This record gives sequence, structure tokens and C-alpha cells, in this order.
Amino acid sequence: MALQDFYNTTNQTLILHVRSSDQRDPIHAALAARHLISKKQVQAILGPHSWEETSLVAKVGSENHVPILSFSNATPKWATELWPFLIQASSNKQNQMKAIASIVQSWEWYQVTVIYEENSSINDVLPNLFSALKDVGAEITRLVALSPFASPALSEELERLKGDQCRVFVVHMSFQLAFQLFNMARDLKMMEKDYVWITTDPITSLVHSFNASTISSMQGVLGVRSYFHDRDNKQRWHDFDQRFRKRFRLEYPKEYNHEPSTFAAQAYDATWAVAQAMRGSRSKEGKILLAKILQMGKSNRVVGFWSDGLGFSKSISEGSNYSSSMKDLGLIFWPGAPWNTPKGWTLPSSNQYLRVGVPSSSMFKQFVDVQQGEGDLGNDNFSFSGFAIEVFKATVEELRFPLPYKFFPFNGTYDELVEQIHLKKFDAVVGDVAIVANRYQHAEFTYPYTQAGLVMIVPVQSNTANKAWLFLKPFTKTMWILIVVVNIYNGFVVWLIERNHCLELNGSRLDQIGALIWLAFSTLFTLHGGSLHSHLTRMTMLVWLFVALVITQTYTANLTSMLTVQQLEPDFGALQSSNSLVGYCRGSFLKNYLSDVLGFHRNRIKSFNSQEEIAQALRSREIAAIYLEVPVANLFLARYCEDFTKVEPTYKVGGFGFAFPRGSPLLPSISEALLKVSESGELQELEGNMLESEKCTEEKDDYYNTPSLSLKSFWVLFLFTVGTSTFALVLYIIVVNKSTMKLRVIWWLMTIVIRHRHSRSGHLDSV
Repeated sequence: MALQDFYNTTNQTLILHVRSSDQRDPIHAALAARHLISKKQVQAILGPHSWEETSLVAKVGSENHVPILSFSNATPKWATELWPFLIQASSNKQNQMKAIASIVQSWEWYQVTVIYEENSSINDVLPNLFSALKDVGAEITRLVALSPFASPALSEELERLKGDQCRVFVVHMSFQLAFQLFNMARDLKMMEKDYVWITTDPITSLVHSFNASTISSMQGVLGVRSYFHDRDNKQRWHDFDQRFRKRFRLEYPKEYNHEPSTFAAQAYDATWAVAQAMRGSRSKEGKILLAKILQMGKSNRVVGFWSDGLGFSKSISEGSNYSSSMKDLGLIFWPGAPWNTPKGWTLPSSNQYLRVGVPSSSMFKQFVDVQQGEGDLGNDNFSFSGFAIEVFKATVEELRFPLPYKFFPFNGTYDELVEQIHLKKFDAVVGDVAIVANRYQHAEFTYPYTQAGLVMIVPVQSNTANKAWLFLKPFTKTMWILIVVVNIYNGFVVWLIERNHCLELNGSRLDQIGALIWLAFSTLFTLHGGSLHSHLTRMTMLVWLFVALVITQTYTANLTSMLTVQQLEPDFGALQSSNSLVGYCRGSFLKNYLSDVLGFHRNRIKSFNSQEEIAQALRSREIAAIYLEVPVANLFLARYCEDFTKVEPTYKVGGFGFAFPRGSPLLPSISEALLKVSESGELQELEGNMLESEKCTEEKDDYYNTPSLSLKSFWVLFLFTVGTSTFALVLYIIVVNKSTMKLRVIWWLMTIVIRHRHSRSGHLDSV
């Protein structure tokens, strides 16, 4: 048609030589090109469709200075530099791949499976499609190559694709293979709800020629094809369309669709350009002809148009409105005729719900609490609650589509829990799971739903330094009472034994009481060994002084500890320079972080299984500090609000997030829904409710963490001194009793003698 129109216009005849090439063996195209050049003396060659053919024919053409006009999908820049006589006559497929990427972006799909025909021009298309999808945040998750011949492999590949999660397919193949693909997909029920099929030029440009059976199996397929728009020659294109239909109808009367395809338009345009370049020229110089060529510059429904740099529009005329989203083109007829837009993915056909793993050994039940009921009902006998569970439920409610799910408990470390996703035991993980780099080898995470960071928790500053009665705190009340009683008792024993030998201990009753009290308490500070006359009091005083020395030294040490407690609160530098232990929560990633990043020796790192253990270890100075992630640190401090505090700095580590398989098509939708929960204020409300439920469980003792010493620590000493004093007292009484008996006998004898003398002398008064 192009040559006939050229002849009618210019009255110049050009001869067209036609040679068929075997696309299965590109070498035939090279041989045909060499034959046309050497035997037929052709001045230009049109028509290689595949890149394999084009590369061989272009080499032959460049060697003989014959322009080669290629209809392959794309011509790399390096090819035109290597073979200067190569010209791309087809439309630029790079822009078509951008259009497909814009469609994917419009409907918020993030994963694509590419199905292509072996030995096709996929090498021309794939790099451009990959780059275009990457620019819109999507990716190719699977490449499926199909043989151009019908085989059982086609059915097997479709069965495998049916079991995948991705439901967006880009199809790039010949229309002959597309017949088989879509007919088989229909039989496998893959042309129904939730499936998305996008075809490229080789199929879409010829869809008008498909028979009714094939068209029925392709209902809902979205096709992209090149659009030729020549504002300067509209009438010529209109005439071409009418004459093509008329001629096609005469030559193929059994065909019901006579619309010219894109390939027909390309062939007409390229042939016309070559003819115009050869017009009026008898020169056979290839370079001159090349320069002239370079100077030339429905069974389906048209949804709209896409223009590079402009976007989508309903028409291509001047004044058309453009949009970056295909949604603005109106209703799209998808496979299965669903009311809603396909989400582009689905759960594997073997599962009817999302299998969500939940840690059952979380230390902080406010985040995740897994309880097992009575009986043996398997996973149906567990209840799941906590902040993380509530956040996940709120996130699912924000999704634009229903997502059935079921929780499953897991008893193991958090690293092992995340690994279960890679092992395909779980489809997701929900809980107080930290976002850590090494876990990305098994899964991907949503953005954090908690504050990120790592802090050090230490005991708070003591307020006892300003207490008026602080000096009494080193001992318990019972201890103080016993000290007073024992001292008075020991003082009494010493006073009783020494009073007959020391005039200072005699006198009035008031003087004797004062002397007794002075003896009871002065012994705590001095020893009166030189002024003691009895061996019993010396023995009592020696033991008593030893006990007093131990008590006073213990009192001084305990009081000093209370007064200097603020100096005992460590910072990071003090911890590093000391041999103090630091703690972390069992099962978390922090052991490696404390060792590898913060530089603590592994022997100085200890794990804990509960909040109570942590609090007790901090109080007893078993550990100097505990490292916790910010969200659990806030929860811990809400419970022990008086005893502990955070210490700067805050280390930059990931917060808590939900884990999904790497490349999961569900992850972007979950992240978007989680953002909605956060921006609506619901996330902050849930977190506030969790913290408010935790109130201080204990009143802070005035003496802070240093305990008052009780009788349990000193009962042996008290028994020793009291026993010694009692022993001395008993001995003294026995000795005194013996002396008193002797005096009484002497007194009785003297009385008898005196009375006898008196009776004789009669001088009773003298007696």
C-alpha cells in the first residue's frame, strides 16, 4: 500500500523484494539480507522484528552501507554506534514500559510477575520495565519463560503461578502463544477476581484480529499499545485506515475485524519514509540515502492514553486533561468483573487466613500476653492480648480489603520467631519484636509503631541526704532497742561489781543511776581497763568493747552508703571503667549489641526473665544498670516510678514493628494502614492506656536502696556479750554470798561473846 501510494503521488516506481526469515534461527535473516544486497542490489532493508535478527542483519547492512530499518522492540544506543546504518522504525518500548509502571503505581500494586516467550525480545523490554517499576516503588518478583510451542510446561507454570501471592502479570509474547496462555488461564480459573493481566504491544496491537473464543477468554485483560498521532497528516492516516480495511476485507473475507494493527502502521510509515528518501535520486550511495531517511522524520475498548511526561488522559486531542493516576480514566473492566479494584495479591491458595506468629515468652505482658486455657484444644485454646495485638487489629481494620488472620503462639527467642517467616511457618509476626538489621535476612518490617532507641536504667538519686532522722536508718527499730537494753545491762553488771571499789560509783541513788548510764554508753567509745578492779568486769568490758566496735563500724559504713548513694549511680563511662555487671532482657538482641557495639565484656552481661528480677537486681547492686529499648523502658519506669530513672544518651536502634516475608505484597498496605492508625491518634491512645494501667507498685523507702540492718546480722554478737556479762554477774553473786556468810558467822560469834561478858560484868550498855 505504501509503495502504491508513493507511485500514485510521484509516478516513480520502486521494487519491493520480500524474503521470509525463520525467527527460530536468526542466521536465516542474515543470509537473506546478504542475498538481497549482493544479488538484488537493494538499497534499503525493512523488517527484522526480533533483536537477534536485527543484530545480525545490521552488521551485514553496515558492512555494505545499506540502511536497515528495524521493527524490533528497542534498539540500544550502543548498537546504533556500532552499526551506523541501523535505524529503529518501531516505537520506543522504553516509553511503553513507563506506561505500564504508571498503571502499576496508579492502583498501588508493588509486585509484578513477568511472563514472556523464549527467544522473544524480552532482553530489549526487561531492563526498561525493571527500571520503570523501580522508579515507582514496585519490583519484578518472578520471571517466567515459556516455550513458543504448546507443551505441558505451560500448564505447570500456570499452576505454580496460581499458588503464588502475586496476582499482577505482565505478558510479553507473540499473539499465537497468547492464545494458548489465556485459554489455559481461563480453564484454571485465573481470569477471575483478584487477577490482573497486562499485555504489551505484540499482543495488544493484534487483539482486534483475535477470534471470538480468544476474546472471551481475555475479558478483563488490560493492554498497552503504541499510538501513532500525526497532526500534519491526519487525512493521510484516515485514508490509509479506510483503504486498509477495504483491501483487507477483499483479501480475507472470512475475517470479521479489518482494523490495521500497529505493525501495519509501522510498516506503512517506514516504507513511505524510505520511498520519500529515494525519490528523484538515482544515487546508490548508502550514506546519502541514510541521511535522507533520518531527516524524514473494536473487540477491545480504549480506556485512555498515556503520554510520556504528561500522564493519562481520556483523549489525545489538544486541551485534554492529564492525570498521573489511571484511576481518573473511569471504571475499568477487570477479570471476573469485580466491583473493587484487584489488590494485586492474595494469600497462597493453601491458606485461608494469614498465619501470625506471636511470642509467648514476652517479659512485658502489657505488650504481648499469651494465655492458655484449660483443656487440650490446640491453638484455639490460647488467648492473645496486649498493646502490640491491639495495634495490629486496628491496622487490619484500616486496610482497604478484608484480611483474615489467626494468631499462633511461639515459645523461643525473637530471632528464632522471625526466622519462622523465612521457613514459611508463619506469614507474619506480631509482638514486641525489635527491628534489627540481621533479622532482615529472614523478613521485612513495617515502620516502627513505637519510639525507637535504647536507654540505660539506673537507680534514682536518694532523697535521704536531707532527712532529719537519717542517722537512725542504718539500724532497724528492734536493733536500736536491743542496743540500748544490752548496753544498760552491761553497764549495770559493771556498776554492780565495781561500786564497792570505786567511790565515784557510790553516793545518792540519783548519783548511782547517772554513773550506771555513763558506764553503759561511754564504753562504746573508751575502755576504762586501768580503773577497773575486778577481773570479772575486765572480762565483761573486753567482750562488750569488741561488740561495740563491730556495731559502730557497721553503723558508720551503712550511714556512709546512704549519704553517698548519688555518687554510686553510674554513667556509661563509669560502667566501662569498672567491673560492674549490666543487664538485658532475655531473648532480645541486646546481648550482641552490648558486646559488639558498646564494648561490654560478655562475662559482664547478664540476662533477666522478669521485671521483678530486674528491679531486685538493681536494688541489691547485683547489676549497676539495665539496658532496655525505649518502649519497654517507659513501661518499666511507669511501674517503678520512684526507684529508677533513664540515663542519657539514647542509642539509635530500631523500635518495634510487624514482620512479613521479604518482598511481601501485603507489606506496603500494612505500612500505609499503620500510618493511618498513628495519624488518627488511635496509636497514641492505645499506648497511653497501656502506661496508665501501670502504677507504682511500691512506695519508695526513705533510705532508698540501702537496707537497715536488723538483729539477724548481730544476734551472735549480742548473745556473746550478754552471756559474758551474765556469767560475770553469776560469779560475782556467788563470791559475794560466800563472803556474806562468813561475816554473818563472825558477827554471830562476836555477839555471843559480848553477851557472855555483859552478863558477867553487868555493863550491857557498853555493848
